Amino acid sequence: MHVVFFGDQHVESFGGAQVSMRLQRRFLERAGHTVTVVAPRMHGPRGRAIAPDAAVIDLPSIPITVDREYSLAWPGRRTDAWLDRAMTRRPPVDLVHVQADFWGAFIGHRFAERHGLPVVQTLHNRVDVGIEATTPFPGAVLRVLNAWERRALRGWERRAVGALPRGRDGWAYLRRLALQSDAVTAPSAHFARRLETHGVAPRVDVIWNGIDDDVLDAALADDSAPSPASDAAPVLVWMGRMSPEKRLLPFLEAVARSGIRARVEVLGGGGQRRAAERLVARLEPAASVVFAGRRPYGESLARLRAADALVQTSIGFETQGMTPFEAAALGTPSIVSDPDIARELGSGFWAVGGGMDAAPDAADSSIEALARTLRAAVADIRAGRSVAVDPTVRERFRQSSRTAAMVEVYERVLRG
Repeated sequence: MHVVFFGDQHVESFGGAQVSMRLQRRFLERAGHTVTVVAPRMHGPRGRAIAPDAAVIDLPSIPITVDREYSLAWPGRRTDAWLDRAMTRRPPVDLVHVQADFWGAFIGHRFAERHGLPVVQTLHNRVDVGIEATTPFPGAVLRVLNAWERRALRGWERRAVGALPRGRDGWAYLRRLALQSDAVTAPSAHFARRLETHGVAPRVDVIWNGIDDDVLDAALADDSAPSPASDAAPVLVWMGRMSPEKRLLPFLEAVARSGIRARVEVLGGGGQRRAAERLVARLEPAASVVFAGRRPYGESLARLRAADALVQTSIGFETQGMTPFEAAALGTPSIVSDPDIARELGSGFWAVGGGMDAAPDAADSSIEALARTLRAAVADIRAGRSVAVDPTVRERFRQSSRTAAMVEVYERVLRG
């Protein structure tokens, strides 16, 4: 079959959804399918360095961030016509897979509507929490976003049964995307159940974002890292985007308050990098804190495998939370702040505050709770009683198994 992916950002840009799309494309092609990826063109030096790829359609776009990493393609008639011309160079399409939440979703649903194609919608983003965490006036932004969606899309009105969803919150916004779709998927059971509870869709298929089988096997086979000495300081890794919703700064405060003697490696980049470095210089924690920056994916996994624990600090924001699953696949336990992620993992972690028994809105986000958990985890590691991860995660998290599950959804949709 020929599947067309639609994304909000170029598939080679930085971000979890983009990593997932690249993996999905690779493993679908391995299985004999054809994939086309449609997303805004990336600007700046990194955009110019991208090699031409006939299977990737770069929509006309404008940069929207200072580093020109992210861009916006306007959903309208000009983009529709440009896309339709570009798609004449690709084979006939069987199915549209929208993996976007904003302009990419509008463009994808408009394309499917014009051509009478079935749609699978993957919802990656808890829109209400994400906008509240990243914008100063979230209510106004949600009102504008809902109005933009109603203007850009019309198919949801024809598919709605009973009263039309006229709300202006994040759930109403996602509900309209789901109404235009023949199947809806989510990357975790906790996000899927929340979508169903809020009436976004009556059925949401749970399909984790996976890890590349080859990269996982290479990381597991790599014995080049020396085994730490018994008296060596425990190694904790924090990995992700350095932005407020990821709670890097509270983590670093907790490291200082905990008094742990450990090596803390911070992997990733983002707008809070300088603030984080200044905070560490001011607090002078007993732990050594190393900012390693953005690293190649394989190298990040190697560091994760060699670590004693991963630290996950965001709460309520993640619709899956990839890093604890990557760690578990490599045999590394996690210190987990989000009770939703704890429930999804099942075992192999130290829970902050109430842990997996806590309601999402009752999670303990205090610095003191995180500091206590850091002290407990480091003490366990030093005493040789680290928690054991669930061994089934490794196979369930492989991209080959995730692609097989998604193909089952595609086939169900194509059968009508």
